Amino acid sequence: MASWVTRTPDVRDLLGASTGRMGLVLFGLSVGSMAGILCSGPLVARWGARPLIAAGTLATAAGSGVIGLGAAAGADAVVALGLGLIGLGMGGGEVALNIEGAEVERLLGRSTLPAMHGFYSLGTVVGAAGGMILTAVSFPVLWHLAIVTAVVLAVLAPTIRYVPAGVGRRTGNGSGTPAQASARPAVWREPRLLLIGGIILALAMAEGTANDWLPLVMVDGHGFDPALGSAVYVVFAASMTVGRFAGGRFVDRYGRAAALCASAVIGAVGIALVILVDNQAVVAAAAVLWGIGASLGFPVALSAAGDSGDNSAARVSLAATLGYVAFLVGPPSLGQLGEHFGLRNALFLVLILVLAASFATPAARTTDPAHTP
Repeated sequence: MASWVTRTPDVRDLLGASTGRMGLVLFGLSVGSMAGILCSGPLVARWGARPLIAAGTLATAAGSGVIGLGAAAGADAVVALGLGLIGLGMGGGEVALNIEGAEVERLLGRSTLPAMHGFYSLGTVVGAAGGMILTAVSFPVLWHLAIVTAVVLAVLAPTIRYVPAGVGRRTGNGSGTPAQASARPAVWREPRLLLIGGIILALAMAEGTANDWLPLVMVDGHGFDPALGSAVYVVFAASMTVGRFAGGRFVDRYGRAAALCASAVIGAVGIALVILVDNQAVVAAAAVLWGIGASLGFPVALSAAGDSGDNSAARVSLAATLGYVAFLVGPPSLGQLGEHFGLRNALFLVLILVLAASFATPAARTTDPAHTP
């Protein structure tokens, strides 16, 4: 994912796309993400999380290669197709990974999802640093993304067998089907769970906006050259990594609600500085605050969703689905707003959502030792 993000200015130039057109290309990522997220719950319930993790990783790797081909050919539709494959793989695979991770966290009895997401962010740092270097030396986008595809496949093959099988799968005994059918509407009707999903939506919007637009905001909005714009994204990704590895202790000490509220406020400050300040050093530092603020939102809120009642897998799936709405509406909305008002001003939408999320964070509070809603 990070390899693609760091090459967005180069892909934009190869396509000759305007900001609005680039938003439509990014819509492929949104559509793929929503398709993956909507299918993930039933597929995990039928087959378990591991097959979906494998299929999702394969789709993500293939999408990277397709983006490279589309960029080299100057074909918007092919790049959008590649982004759709990445979104499909990540939308389905991430839900499955989070269901596995929530089960590990439950068994250990302490906050571990932030650290697991920290490894995602660590991968983002590695990918972004490589992308920054390859951007600086004008390495062809096609070959860069082809190499990424090969690396992902090479890592997947020996590691997938270590993921436990059967987690999240519903058995076909007499009580399984009725329980599943009755749990679905109950989950959708719970105000607390919907509030948690809203927090995920806002903070996922903050994270996804940086993934989709941060290098271009730096280049078009603050006058960075493409390599330095990618470097700011590396700073953002590194900040998320630090926040996620360090955040588990904060959550265990102060609770989920406090962690999420602090994340929202810190992230809002960072985004506001990027919008309002015309100083490159300040906005580069603001990327640190943006990254730290976005770091705990997704993992901590998902953990709160899974702990909010029975049928943890369905709750994680629902909360993640609500969060992925951000990936559906975010890129095209910001692209269209950026076309008319500039990318920096378009970020006001994200800022408002993150500030609103800070007021919803009490919904993530654990009410008793049994973690009942």
